[in-house]
Amino acid sequence: MRKIIFAGLIAFGGLVTVNAQCKTVSALTENFDSWKEISKCWTAKPGKAMLYSSEKRIVFYSMNSPRENMYLVTPKIKAGKYTLTLDASDNGGETTIELFSINNASDAKSYVSIAKSSKITGAKKTFDISLKKDSHLGVKVILNGIHQAVYVDNFSLTPKK
Repeated sequence: MRKIIFAGLIAFGGLVTVNAQCKTVSALTENFDSWKEISKCWTAKPGKAMLYSSEKRIVFYSMNSPRENMYLVTPKIKAGKYTLTLDASDNGGETTIELFSINNASDAKSYVSIAKSSKITGAKKTFDISLKKDSHLGVKVILNGIHQAVYVDNFSLTPKK
């Protein structure tokens, strides 16, 4: 019995340690090249569709659920003004991207739009954003057809001076 309790305490301690490693940041640069799955400091909110890491990029895939709300949520970011650049492309059809400030990743009511929805055209996207308090940044992608995909890569969030 002691072994089971001890193993449980070690496992719980490991979970606390993992979460403690995800610190609030003031810049992010991620090319997703080393990701085999979504990083523990990021959160994937696929809804009824799929959101995963594959081929050195992030894939938003609609499957049979077009117009599903899908979010890739960053680690917590310090309040301030930033420039976000990322590569976004799709496999055809009409797709859009929108940015959100997120207070609590598990509470959809805390998601506040901070950049208007824009069409994904395959070109590099640049957004000027302002976070009024420390919060997560959510990248929302809308796919309007079945078996549609959007690919996100080269995510760079830099503070404005």
